[in-house]
This record gives sequence, structure tokens and C-alpha cells, in this order.
Amino acid sequence: MAKIGAYLLEHPQAPLELSIMDLAEQTRTSPATVTRFCRLLGYAGYVPFRVSIASDLGRSDARESWKADIGRAFGPDDPARDVLSTLVNAHTRSLQETATLMDLALMNKIARRIAMSSHVDIYGIGGSAVMAKELQSRLYRIGVNSHHWSEVHAGLTSAAIQDGDSVAIGISNTGRTEETIQMLREAGEAGALTVALSNNPHSPLAAGADLAIITSVHEQFLQPDDLSAKHVQLLVLDLIYLLVAQVNFSQTTSKLAASALAVSPHRRPTRAARMELNHRGSGGTGGRRHNV
Repeated sequence: MAKIGAYLLEHPQAPLELSIMDLAEQTRTSPATVTRFCRLLGYAGYVPFRVSIASDLGRSDARESWKADIGRAFGPDDPARDVLSTLVNAHTRSLQETATLMDLALMNKIARRIAMSSHVDIYGIGGSAVMAKELQSRLYRIGVNSHHWSEVHAGLTSAAIQDGDSVAIGISNTGRTEETIQMLREAGEAGALTVALSNNPHSPLAAGADLAIITSVHEQFLQPDDLSAKHVQLLVLDLIYLLVAQVNFSQTTSKLAASALAVSPHRRPTRAARMELNHRGSGGTGGRRHNV
């Protein structure tokens, strides 16, 4: 039985691969000794012992998968309050560190080039595609001719027709998304000013761009799609949008007013607005209505 125990310590998955005869042969014992070994551990026989080993390994694999896919900052059994606290702390610190690292002179330069550009291309794949679409919709609303691309063929086609009056922005948290790197490189070769938004200053995307905006994700506990990375990206994109709006102040105000007017019939009025309309409809007579 000591031989069996020593063998299993070195080969913990052996019961999943070996029959009772095979295990006895490997340990130079007998099937009866293997059975007594299992009973000594509290199992009725070799089969229940194998089932228990399989369950333990399954739980171990599940926890390793959790650590790889979710992260080590919290576990699957942590209470909701602890999970929330971890999220708030990590996201807040990521935002603060990104703000501290922000090169505002660089951000102003990028904003001015976007404001004066003839066209802005924004590239992003997967989760970064959502960020690209968000920036494009904001810039377009204030009069900037912009498009977002998440499909590499369409993105490369657009990138190839850019010129010196264009700005191309590639968004990738890792900076290693091949499609985004290709589209941004193509735009640069066509003459556009290229801007990389990444969490990795040494990534191919950042290294290949004319200008790079580097964010900070304090603790990557959500893998592979870390939501704190999205939050710091949104902070950067929001800043770009507002700086562009400042450069084109008169155009921005007129475009926002026009778009607000266009969608106003599709929005329900606030309670205060309804009360004001009712007041005007009653002629300001305290609710008494007059027949005409």
C-alpha cells in the first residue's frame, strides 16, 4: 500500500488511465492490495476511488480555468460585496493612473488634427470595435467626417484612400490585434496621421503609429476582455471628443442643436415640461379651462 501511495503522489491522474490490474502491475503489487488501499482511504473499491479522483481534478481544472479566464483578484465563492469593492477599486485606480499619465499637449494636438481633417478612420476589432463606433458616432454628430471599421477588408479599403488631411485611429488594448495593426499601417502608408490607443506602449500598434495614447489598467482580473480597459478607453475617447468640440465650437453648437431638434419629437417630455404645457394650455388660470 505504501508503494501505491508513493506512485499516486507522483502520478495523480493514473487512476483515470489505468485499470486496477494496470495499477497493480505498475506498483508491483496486486489488485487485492489496490482494493485494500482504496478501502483504507474510505472508498468501497477502486471504481469509487477513480470517480473521486476525477471529481477532484475537475474542480481543480475549473479553478485554474477561472484564474485564467476571470483572474485572481477574486474567487468564485467571494461574496457580492467583496466583488463590488474589488471592481470599484481596480476601475477607479485605472482611471486615475490613466489621467495621471495623460499627455495633454499630445491630446490637444490630436484633437486639432481631427478637427481640421477631411476624414477620420477609426479601427477596432472585437470589444475595441464598440469603442471605435462610440467615438465615430460622437465625432460625426459634431460635424467630423468619420467612419469606424471592424472588418479588415472594408477597413483596408478605406485606409488605402486616405491622404495627408486624414487621421486614422487604431484601438486595441493589447496593441497586438493583427487586423487593427494592418489597417492603421495601410492608412499611414497612404499619408494619414496615425494614432494608436493601447494599454501597451511597447506593442506593435503603438510602435507603428505616428502618435500613441497609452492607458493604464491597474489590475487585469477580467480576461480576455477586461472591462476596466474599456472604461479607461472611454475616458480617453471622451476627452478627444470634448477637445475636438472646443476647437470647432461654433460648428459643434449648431450641429448639436440641429440633431437635438431632429430627435426631439421622439422623446417624451419631462414631468416639468408637461406641467408647463398644461399650464399654458389652461391659460395660466390655475387649471380652469375656457370654451372657445
